[in-house]
Amino acid sequence: MSDLGPRTYPAPTATIDLSAIRHNVSLLRAHAGHAGVMAIVKADGYGHGAVEVARASIEAGAAEIGVATIGEALQLRRAGIRSPILCWLHSPGAPYRAALHANVRVGVSSVGQLREVIAAARAEGRRAEVDVKLDTGLHRGGSPAGEWPTLMSELVGAERSGRVIVRGLFSHLACADEPGHSSIDIQRKALLDGIALARREGLNPTVNHLANSAATLARPDTRFDLVRTGIALYGLSPLAVPGNFGLRAAMTLTAPIASVRTVAAGDAVSYGHTWVATRQTNVALIPLGYADGIPRALSGRFSVTIGGIRYPAVGRICMDQFLVDLGPGHGDVTAGAEVTLFGPAECGAPVLQEWASTLDTIHYELVTGVRGRVTRRYVNQETA
Repeated sequence: MSDLGPRTYPAPTATIDLSAIRHNVSLLRAHAGHAGVMAIVKADGYGHGAVEVARASIEAGAAEIGVATIGEALQLRRAGIRSPILCWLHSPGAPYRAALHANVRVGVSSVGQLREVIAAARAEGRRAEVDVKLDTGLHRGGSPAGEWPTLMSELVGAERSGRVIVRGLFSHLACADEPGHSSIDIQRKALLDGIALARREGLNPTVNHLANSAATLARPDTRFDLVRTGIALYGLSPLAVPGNFGLRAAMTLTAPIASVRTVAAGDAVSYGHTWVATRQTNVALIPLGYADGIPRALSGRFSVTIGGIRYPAVGRICMDQFLVDLGPGHGDVTAGAEVTLFGPAECGAPVLQEWASTLDTIHYELVTGVRGRVTRRYVNQETA
């Protein structure tokens, strides 16, 4: 009788080292000085898992959690996250009542949003705590400078009615990845002007924030009362010219070899026959493709490691798979062997910045793109 019991088969895996997350939070706290650290876990924790990253960040001393949408905030609440949460990206008709019911702080960027929040607070019979987002030069979200007096006046009225309390003002830097960029000084001054205006109008914002990951590490003058740390939390450099800040990459992407075959000199592989073997060689089939977040534009332009040795990917990346050239003598490399696509530099693996540089993009896009059939696995390397 054949054994039909459960078996464990290798699968494409994103291994998330939560000890790296905690290490990075501790490092960011040291850079932040007197300012608290808000751990940004939007976009499902930049592809790392919002709930798990939030828990690890809180354990390491993060004061707050930040996400983009109310839906993301409610997911954290349902998972048992009780720390303060701020969300700031809202469309008309956003579920403000659900946010207030779950004790989620909302960012307010306009008079229209403020009025919706007031209506939700009235319906819930509670006071809404808000952070007010000002546009200081990014010209994307936040209240434009010409609307600040009207917004401040309505905020004062909302506070007097007992429906709203303004905790702080915040904004977002446009060019923080270039620490010497002149726009940083301009935006910092604009936020200070906004805080001064708010206080003249009778508001008392006490937790103001501007710095993102890059500014936290490289622009101490922008840290104010709180810093919002995103990409650095995951161990990836936020600067245009990466610096050595001691960050540890948290994600390692691996997959098993599905099969190995020999191809003759002159044989071409994958769609379009864009790569032709110049000698007899062996190629390994890796069950990951662009549906799993491996950009098709990387075709023939990246390498992987197997057993600590680098091998080039060849041919076009397909929806579900790509090929690696093992060379004429592939030795012990057989089906089932683990392939590392990227990981921490200290482990000798390719790093995600290599992909980003090749594609002229940023590693934010690539790490948040890992999806599809990739399984997440959580470890604590410091105790594993």
